[in-house]
Amino acid sequence: MEEFVVLVNPEDQVLGLMEKQQAHINSLLHRAFSVFLFNSKGEMLLQKRASGKYHSPLKWTNAVCSHPRIEETYLEGAKRRLKEELGIEADLSEKFSFIYRADVGNGLWEHELDHVFTGIFEDEFNLNKDEVEEVRYISIENLDQEMSENPDHFTEWFKIILDEYKHHFNS
Repeated sequence: MEEFVVLVNPEDQVLGLMEKQQAHINSLLHRAFSVFLFNSKGEMLLQKRASGKYHSPLKWTNAVCSHPRIEETYLEGAKRRLKEELGIEADLSEKFSFIYRADVGNGLWEHELDHVFTGIFEDEFNLNKDEVEEVRYISIENLDQEMSENPDHFTEWFKIILDEYKHHFNS
């Protein structure tokens, strides 16, 4: 089934729909959301993308990143993808939004108006293996060290979004 993204201008006004891969080839601005989940120790959940993903396979990234459908709010899309990818439900709160552009390789670009959500989760996962290879929690300090030593192990957008997250929360 073809997936479509919602094309927008920088003020989040809808310009139309486009097939997801085509939007990534053309580097067109579209709606997106990113979810950061933490446990009670303050560790961040990372997911390793499934090997079959059409870009950035087997790279680590935040809990969930995706695109709301035309009839969804950003929050509804984020909750849908938590269920579809990780098999979980979690309370989320929106923290900020921003626009970024990242080269994800093979002539593909992420150019997104990204709404960033956070939540707490400490239960069992039911991973969708078509989406997620594995998950793990990591401290921010250890994550910073891992990203410094092995930046190619992480998605390009995660590096950008994590920097923006730290900028907003001075962590």
